[in-house]
Amino acid sequence: MASPLWQPGNAQQHSQLAKFWQQARDNSGQPLADYNALHDWSVNEPEAFWQQVWDFCELKGTPGDTVLARQERFQDTRWFPDARLNYAENLLRRNDQHSALISVLEDGHRQVISYAELRVAAGRVAAQLKAAGIQPGDRVAGFMPNRIETVIAALGAAWIGAVWSSCSPDFGVSGVLDRFGQIEPRVLIACDGYQYNGKWIDLEPRIDALHQALEPELLIVVPGKGTSSRVEKALIWQSWLDGASTAPEFTPLPFNHPLFILYSSGTTGQPKCIVHGAGGTLLQQAKELQLHGDVGSDDTLFYFTTCGWMMWNWLICGLHTGATLVLYDGNPGYPNTARLFDLIDAEAISHFGTSAKFIQAVEKSGLVPRESHQLGSLRILFSTGSPLLHESYDFLYQQVKPDLLVSSISGGTDIISCFALGNPLLPVYRGELQCAGLGMDVAVLDDQGNLLSGSKGELVCRQPFPSCPVQFWNDPDGSRFHNAYFARFDGIWAHGDYAETVPHEHHDGLIIHGRSDAVLNPGGVRIGTAEIYRQVETLDEIREAIVVGQEWQGDVRVVLFVVLTAGEALTDALQARIRKAIREGASPRHVPAVIAAVPEIPRTVSGKIVELAVREVIHGREVSNRNALANPDALAHFAHRVELQA
Repeated sequence: MASPLWQPGNAQQHSQLAKFWQQARDNSGQPLADYNALHDWSVNEPEAFWQQVWDFCELKGTPGDTVLARQERFQDTRWFPDARLNYAENLLRRNDQHSALISVLEDGHRQVISYAELRVAAGRVAAQLKAAGIQPGDRVAGFMPNRIETVIAALGAAWIGAVWSSCSPDFGVSGVLDRFGQIEPRVLIACDGYQYNGKWIDLEPRIDALHQALEPELLIVVPGKGTSSRVEKALIWQSWLDGASTAPEFTPLPFNHPLFILYSSGTTGQPKCIVHGAGGTLLQQAKELQLHGDVGSDDTLFYFTTCGWMMWNWLICGLHTGATLVLYDGNPGYPNTARLFDLIDAEAISHFGTSAKFIQAVEKSGLVPRESHQLGSLRILFSTGSPLLHESYDFLYQQVKPDLLVSSISGGTDIISCFALGNPLLPVYRGELQCAGLGMDVAVLDDQGNLLSGSKGELVCRQPFPSCPVQFWNDPDGSRFHNAYFARFDGIWAHGDYAETVPHEHHDGLIIHGRSDAVLNPGGVRIGTAEIYRQVETLDEIREAIVVGQEWQGDVRVVLFVVLTAGEALTDALQARIRKAIREGASPRHVPAVIAAVPEIPRTVSGKIVELAVREVIHGREVSNRNALANPDALAHFAHRVELQA
């Protein structure tokens, strides 16, 4: 058994999870001696567990007498069916001069707003929306960067029961219309420009096109610079707020009242519009932030995200803890990879969230943060978006901070939360996510639905959970929703990840090997793509890579595309080194039959590589929704490759 890279100390025994755990012992009358026992209790006694989460996290509202109304189908289960609450009221429960939001833009502009000021501003949005006739269930859409105004707008919409949906401004017009066009927003709030990678991006033409196509009743523009905008037929944000009357009372709403509409990546067709309820989102994220993340009212929480990624919705729920949130908008690597570490020191960030790819980029840049920065405030680092490489764990503990709790977490837009999380009371092992989330009956099954332990298979959740989507938009009979998650195993949520559990004495860790639909199958043996990336992306000559399976002579062969570091060439010697690294670090079956160089790899707007789209291109098939990609022109680099003809 490998030695842990980090173990909890005395400080962690005073964590919020430790207090919750003791409450669970008292309430259940059970010893709950280790995390396995606590987790088992949380999934076997869901009524007791989720009621305790509501009480411990101090949700404002009335829970009602029933926690769980079971139904025949997983997706028809109803949580807290008699509850009434308001998401905005819960996030704004702190009402003092403590800093709620600190916004830092790429050009260095910094703005701070207190909890009291945030409550007033969100109340003005609520008053203006209500005055315009916006009703509970109406959609308010944001085409916005990650700035304070975006949070204010979302809270103002939630205040009166309107549904918030956002796209980040790096989407093109077609990509936005693929999303907002389906939900028909009555209000569009947009920023007319932002800075990225040292350049000003003018959004006025896109906003004009969106306004014409969507025909919202209200268009409110946030000037990216100054106080005015050239966008036609638009109300200016500050003037609109200044005209507000007294804030209305918070609208008490059912637990399942729609709060957010998020979108699937859309790389295999029109994006799915995933509707998430207010109660499930709040309850689940409060559990994750307070228990698994140990975020408290004296902490400062940061996650690098755009408003088009679910981590933005996760981040803003941090307001419920009373913590200070830091928002950053811009390129995290501009002017260099030290930028976000500068932010940690400048803002005394205690909880820092990023992606596995960013950590790899920092390592490859040669930066050694433990030497270049103080990082005295930093306690916990969250990583998600893709599996965190084993070698990235080494880098974080050796070159960033040795006493850091590294929490690799995994979930998704589909559940607006996580299945696998960090834990301040468990050790960290190299390459592993620490544990399954409390209340989440996570398991790994084989193709026949049999339970696996220590072997690779499909990541599933066997019992209902509060943050299951309420529905898909425009899916009246629920067939698309059912096919997305429940067609694989009857009555069980299949998440689409290829994973394995790692048994330890007192808990089970998890390893995510990639997406199930991207799994390679040479010779009938299933291989997770992450197992190959782990070997290849540690080589200095390789900046990044993407691997797919090519149908070949009645079988499937592994094809690896690499983006080389500047000045490098894909020589026979380098190809031999790549194959050797994969053979020795993984297995001979993982070794690619073909290795080819490309100048860039296609990604979604949220930064995830698109293996399925590349697989379609190399087989000469049409990619159905190029608008979902941040760089769709990159697909051309994979078409008609002579290396794939022999």
